[in-house]
Amino acid sequence: MKKIICTATMMLALSTVTHAQAVVKHLQPNEKSPIANGVWAGDTLYLSGQLASPVTAADPAKGVAAAYGDTEAQALSALTKIQALLKEQGLDMKDVVKMTVFLAGDPSKGGKLDFPGLQASYTKFFGTKDQPNKPARSAMQVAALVAPWALVEIEVIAVRSK
Repeated sequence: MKKIICTATMMLALSTVTHAQAVVKHLQPNEKSPIANGVWAGDTLYLSGQLASPVTAADPAKGVAAAYGDTEAQALSALTKIQALLKEQGLDMKDVVKMTVFLAGDPSKGGKLDFPGLQASYTKFFGTKDQPNKPARSAMQVAALVAPWALVEIEVIAVRSK
């Protein structure tokens, strides 16, 4: 009897592992990227952290660097990118269940965190008349982000509704 239970347990464990492996899908932005844009695990999409796109493009001929804006502008840009990535996967901002926000101090504000700037952009996507859902959210100040100009990085977890 113990042998039957042990064998059944092992078969169940193996089928669970096989099933879990079968439902994972990595969203590669291109083959040179070191990370995936996101990973599907079953009905759950884990999106990698998104940084802002430039507000003003660089002009190497004039020696002008790209401008990315303040916390509010960068949060709006990152959230817009997230919305587009979700849409590509058949999801929407209403499907976001968890958000993690990393904020660097804004040099134009004496290196202080601009939480109101984040909120100004966040409230354009969540808790609105058209999209009343609000995800669980964590926000934290970090010493710096990977890009020297970055003030905001946002990652989300979204779940496909059944």
